[in-house]
Amino acid sequence: MSVMSDKRDYYEVLGVNKGATDKELKKAFRSLARKYHPDKNSDPGADDKFKEIQEAFAILSDSEKRAQYDRFGHSGPQMGGGFSGFDIRYEDLFGSGLDDLFSNLFGGGGGRRSRTRQSRGQSILVRKKIPFQMAFEGGSEEVSVDTFLSCDSCSGSGGATSDDVEICSTCRGQGQVTQTRQVGPFVQQTSGICPTCQGRGKIIINPCKDCRGEGRKKKKQTIRFNVPEGVDTGMRLRMRGKGHVPPQGGIAGDLEIELILENHPWFERDGAELLMSLPVGFPDLMLGRTVTIPHLDDKPLVIKIPANSLAGHTLNIQGRGLPIGRGRRGDVIILLKLHTPKKPSRNLKSQLESLKSDLSIADDDLENSILDEAKDRRS
Repeated sequence: MSVMSDKRDYYEVLGVNKGATDKELKKAFRSLARKYHPDKNSDPGADDKFKEIQEAFAILSDSEKRAQYDRFGHSGPQMGGGFSGFDIRYEDLFGSGLDDLFSNLFGGGGGRRSRTRQSRGQSILVRKKIPFQMAFEGGSEEVSVDTFLSCDSCSGSGGATSDDVEICSTCRGQGQVTQTRQVGPFVQQTSGICPTCQGRGKIIINPCKDCRGEGRKKKKQTIRFNVPEGVDTGMRLRMRGKGHVPPQGGIAGDLEIELILENHPWFERDGAELLMSLPVGFPDLMLGRTVTIPHLDDKPLVIKIPANSLAGHTLNIQGRGLPIGRGRRGDVIILLKLHTPKKPSRNLKSQLESLKSDLSIADDDLENSILDEAKDRRS
């Protein structure tokens, strides 16, 4: 049996019928090329499959060769020359040649469009304590950081003079080198970082003495930043381009500031709510009282304790907490706690003894009082 007779039907290879149009052939070829290209498919036999697809398309996309194939099959007069003789016009298929074909199909950049790789400097992370007041109304703060900035002596070039910086001869200043290889009848081009200049596109002949050719020096700088209202511990603010400058120029990294909110003397926060405990005496709970304390908005916080209040109950003052957006604020929640003197005077003890029968719960009524308290708690 001849080698020619072992070949698969070209229409079968491309998965189309014998009446397929040129548009259908191109669509089938594109789909199969994506699937079986050796750079994207490492399965055994993918390379042979890819060559078979190329051969089938080379014949069927040529009207004269397709007519001969339809009449004579693989034994036709132009079928024995081997695949190397086929002429596939990639401009007709993909518009800009093979290197752009696979860059467009598989997501890479075309070798002809390579350009100097612009390196990016490292970012900096600092932690900054801010007053609790910042969570209430926002503000501005400063942070000092040690940062690599462009060298003033060489303006970041790294060379002693402008003549001491030369274009890399390996990549001709592109920062990338192109490699060419044959894949069947295709010529595929791939780009990579230049090993000589590490993608910078230039070589330092005589380095700057001030920065020793790095093009940068470490300096301390003070940066002012805005703190939005409502911030909390752990939140990070990003300042673009305030990080390290890379060696020999490029794009500066970012500065990230992680905020640590300092404690307030008496407030705790729960989201946008401000929580506090208010110690009050027994007469305050029984008779009621109005208490005024300073607040974060510089306006007095007036707390009205109703008569017959109980220790452990809470009072709500709406709209005086932390911001929650659109001009709204959370609440201030006050927990009432009974204050008892640690060292009562003899006179106070005597007064309490005289009031004990009125204020205390008799043993006979204790169980009923416990039941009443449970009902109130569950209601």
